[in-house]
Amino acid sequence: MNRKELLGEVERIVIKVGTTTITKGSSSASEDMMDSIARQVKELKHQGKEILIVTSGAIGLGLKAMGVKPNPNDIPIRQAASSVGQSLLMGKWNDSFKKQGITVAQILLTMDIYSDRESVLNLNNTIDCLLKHNVIPIFNENDAVSIKEIGAVFGDNDTLSAVIASRVDADLLIIMSDVDGLYDKNPNLHKDAKFISVVKEITPEIKEMAGDPVSGAGVGGMKTKIKAAEICKDAGCRMIIVSNEIEDAVLKSIGGADVGTIFIADTQMSKKKRWLKSACAQGTIYVDEGAERAIKNHQSLLPIGVVGVKGHFSKGDVVDVVCGDAVIAKGTPNFSSGEVEKIKGLHSSKIQEILGNKKKNDVILSENLITL
Repeated sequence: MNRKELLGEVERIVIKVGTTTITKGSSSASEDMMDSIARQVKELKHQGKEILIVTSGAIGLGLKAMGVKPNPNDIPIRQAASSVGQSLLMGKWNDSFKKQGITVAQILLTMDIYSDRESVLNLNNTIDCLLKHNVIPIFNENDAVSIKEIGAVFGDNDTLSAVIASRVDADLLIIMSDVDGLYDKNPNLHKDAKFISVVKEITPEIKEMAGDPVSGAGVGGMKTKIKAAEICKDAGCRMIIVSNEIEDAVLKSIGGADVGTIFIADTQMSKKKRWLKSACAQGTIYVDEGAERAIKNHQSLLPIGVVGVKGHFSKGDVVDVVCGDAVIAKGTPNFSSGEVEKIKGLHSSKIQEILGNKKKNDVILSENLITL
């Protein structure tokens, strides 16, 4: 099967532009590269395709503007640099797209925002409205307010781009990188490394092929790209890793040229299940082995199977479901952490007596659970 057959008719595309692509190996944004991407996006829009962009580069631009070189663990400086660099970065994207007569919009996300059900539904409404009015949404993680170390919230922009692709039901994610694609081993260290053009299934062997980042400029390496491919597979979204050194890499990728590594996706789970799988858990519900069997058999979690609760969460928040030492599922409970604590281990018939008039007897309904 050739590339065009593997790609099919792609209509909605997410393009992830990493730090090394933005800067082309320097400490400044490459105007030529950003202009090239804007030009390619305009051509795709003329073809009737919808485009979304996930961008990196804010921290690097901010550090240069501030004239500082922090160590990798200097989180406050990096967060400050992100807030300086993000406006610079969006200014450069705006300049490049303005040359093509295209309007862009900035969307900054944190995992906390994405993990809130109402917020993520509002996000979809915003994206749909922007695309309807021919505006290109440009996403980045809001590192300036992230409470965890930078790179450990969504994880990196490879993961963020896959989450966005999943959320918007994209047909294709293109990750522009400083490497050609996936090799069976690090090509910088092994001259006999073999290039892998097509990945039909993400096996343990494929995961083992992913090494550490090739360059020190970006956060993501091949491991994060494999993780992104797994997220895309759940969404039925194909993914291509392509070198930023290839002229018109985006157009060639979508046109079916034999460039980069393509990951095939032939399965798809519901959008709600995909959101549950990637959202950040607000707490933990511990269950016994009987409840584990029921959950894996696509049944609801009943209070009799609950043995413990950790953390503070409200009804509808995302929680991890743990049996022993393993997270077996994620879900949104019908009760708060305090209520689950009161009814754990009890028969469902006791809920009314303990909590009063409650419509649900299940701690988590089966349709609100995703097994891991």
